Parts: sequence; C-alpha cells; structure tokens
Amino acid sequence: MRLAVIVLAAGEGTRMKSSRPKVLHTVCEEPMVNFVLEAAEKLNPERTIVVVGRKAEMVKEDLSCFGERVEFAHQDKQLGTGHAVSICEESLKDFEGMVFVLSGDTPLLRAGTLGKLLDVHEKTGAAASILTARMNNPTGYGRIIRSSDGAVLSIIEEKDATDKERAITEVNTGTYCFDKNKLFEVLKKVDSNNQQGEFYLTDVIGILRDQGEKVMANATDDSNEVMGINSRVQLAKAEKALRQQINEKLMLSGVTIVDPETTFIAAHVEIGKDTVIHPMTFISGKTKIGEGCNIGPMTRLIDCKVGDSVLIENSIVRESTIEDGAELGPFCHIRPGTLVKSGAKVGAFAEVKKSEVGVGSKVPHLSYIGDTKIGDYVNIGAGTITCNYDGTDKYETVIGDGAFIGSDTMLVAPVRVGKEAFTGAGSVISKDVPDGSLAVERSEQVVVDNWAEKKRKRKDIKKG
Repeated sequence: MRLAVIVLAAGEGTRMKSSRPKVLHTVCEEPMVNFVLEAAEKLNPERTIVVVGRKAEMVKEDLSCFGERVEFAHQDKQLGTGHAVSICEESLKDFEGMVFVLSGDTPLLRAGTLGKLLDVHEKTGAAASILTARMNNPTGYGRIIRSSDGAVLSIIEEKDATDKERAITEVNTGTYCFDKNKLFEVLKKVDSNNQQGEFYLTDVIGILRDQGEKVMANATDDSNEVMGINSRVQLAKAEKALRQQINEKLMLSGVTIVDPETTFIAAHVEIGKDTVIHPMTFISGKTKIGEGCNIGPMTRLIDCKVGDSVLIENSIVRESTIEDGAELGPFCHIRPGTLVKSGAKVGAFAEVKKSEVGVGSKVPHLSYIGDTKIGDYVNIGAGTITCNYDGTDKYETVIGDGAFIGSDTMLVAPVRVGKEAFTGAGSVISKDVPDGSLAVERSEQVVVDNWAEKKRKRKDIKKG
C-alpha cells in the first residue's frame, strides 16, 4: 500500500482574532498542526505535504522540526478546500496510491482512528472514504447525506444546507482518504457555485457518486477527537481534553498525579513510575523525569532531565539536568545550562545559572550562583553572590571540593577557591584562595560609645 498525506494549513482562522496563523496556536504548549502531523506519521506515508497560505514562512519555520519529512505547497489565494488540495497535484504527479486529506486544526485526531478509516478504504475498494462523527451540537460542520441503504451521497456545508439538512447530527470531520487519480480527476469538475464562492473539497463526494463510484464512511467513537479549532474557546476545550488524555496515560503507567485538573503536562514529557506530581505543576517541552520523584506543588519544569528520587518544591527549572537524589526548593530558580549533581541541594530563594553544583554540595538559601563550578561536598553560606559580570563580559568562579563559603561572601570572578578552603562571612573575595586556606576580607569595625544618647540630644536641640 502506498500512501501520501495532505494537511490543510492555509486557513486564515479569522475567528481566532490573531496575527498568528491558526494552526500555530498551541495545545499543551505545542502547535496544533504538529499533533496532526505526528498522527499521520504513524501511518508511514511516503509523502507528506502541508498546504500553507497566510504567513507561510512562519508556518514553515515552526514545522522545521519535521525536517525533510514534510513538504510544502503554497495556496496564494484562499479559494476553498478543493482548491487547496488541487495545488498538490503537480507535487504528486509521479505518485500512485491513496491520499489522506487532513485538517491542520484537529489536534485530538488519533493515528488509530486514521488507521481504521484506511482499513475501510482498502477493504471496500472505495474511491473515497470519509471520517464522520455524530454530534449533539453539529453547528459549524458539514452534514453527511446518506441514501436509504446507508451509502454516502454527498456532504452539505452548513452555510448551504436547508433546515432539514441542518438537523442531521452525522457530520463530516474534514478527514478523507481518496484514490489519488480519481481525486484529482474529479477536482477539475468542482465549481464555486455556492454562497462563499469557494471550491469545496466536499463536492468531490457528490461527483464521485454521480459517476457511480463507491464512497464509504467510518464514524469515530469519540466526537471530541475530531474537534476543529476555530476560536480560542474551542482551543481551550481541546487543551483540556488533550491534557486529560496525557494525565490519564501517565497515571496508568504508574505515575501519581494528585490533582489532574490542576496539573499541566506537555505531550512529549516522560515520567517514571512511583513519581508523585503535586497540584499546580507545569511540565513542558521534552522534560524527562525518573522514578520515585516528588515534583511540586507550584513547580515549573521546561526541557529538563531529572533523575530518580529527586525532590523539587515550589521552583522553576529550565533546560537543566538534576541528578539522582538532589533537592530543589522551596522557591529556587534553576536557569538554563545548570547541572545539579547527585545528592546536592539548592534551597529557598536561591538562583543558579549555567553552573555545576557538585555531588552532595549545598546552596541552601538566599544566594546567586552564576557561571560557577562548585565541587563536591561544598557548603555555600546564605547570601553568597558570585559576581560574574563586569558590565561587558562574564567570568567563571571555581570552588574546589570540600570548601566552605561563609555567609554573605562576594566572589568576584574570575576567581578560584581551593579544595577545603574557607571564606569568612561578609568577605569580598577577588583573589584566588589556595587549598585549605582561610580568606577573610573585612574593614576594621569601629564602635562609637554612647551613640544613642548623643543622637537623642541632637534631636532635642532641633525640636527646641
């Protein structure tokens, strides 16, 4: 079986009221068209063509992650779905087989559903097969018109339907499988004699029937799966439905999600068994979390790699690696490029950027660590700051294994603190500290006797 896929992604989406192409609006933090393409890829098509139009370059850029697996066809004028498919004829001139036509705004569509439609199409030898659904509220969808024996006669767009036809609850989902040659042959016969003056792909069905061709339909069991996104209200509904699917799949795999309604996990996140995700946690991108972790509450992870038995509370972690047994939070910020090694701790109100925190080391609270390499079993006192930026360039701080950094130390980079070295609390360290040494930098303390009494007398004089 040879298969090609056409994804329609050129629509303006005027009801979104956005300067961004409709198909690039995100569901679970990923452009909705990506989900369509990922479902199609599971059918192993030889060719995948995305039809673009409005702001085509923006769509192409966002889909660059698919590489050469995706081709593009440009629809200069938005003249309807039939016209959009017809511009792919030249690209498929040497292809022989079946063609799937999918809408780029149906992110909940599953590969399994497409596979069932493809089976029906193959087994019946149909010229066209339609994915349909029955909806309690079919507003906005084209209605399926069947003959007395159940065969598909045509599809009537809602704008062109009579009141009787609008009462039909079986609807067209915008997903089709065609014999390639018959599709493009019939498209030449489609006209724009309708209220919108457009060339409807749905008219192909009626023409095929008039020519005596077989048209089949297969209904999905879940009408939510074929939900088309035309407004931000529908976008939010799709987001909720997909998030529920993601959370349920994770829970069935052995992950505890304390409150799925307030937990937001992206589609490509991986989480190991016996990990507990607490409420108001957002896990994004390609984050991978190991087994036996406790994540949250009120935590955000973006493109992170998290080992086993990690605790992260009330924190934000971006593009970083957290190894087994590490602890983060509460209320810490781990910025991109950070490595927190096994058993290390970054505590309350600490920020770490592009740094390495060694095995068993601690940055317990109220510190900023930037462009720093911290060795193993180091203790960073409260209020420690690595002064890594001179206004023009950034420099590195290196702290050796077993060092002890006193509270409120300022480490002015570039600077190196040796193994098992100490810094005194309140010091500004701008020169290297040798292994095993103590560095103290403080001005002499001055005590003024009877200061409070003198201050009161000055106030009394002023009042008098």
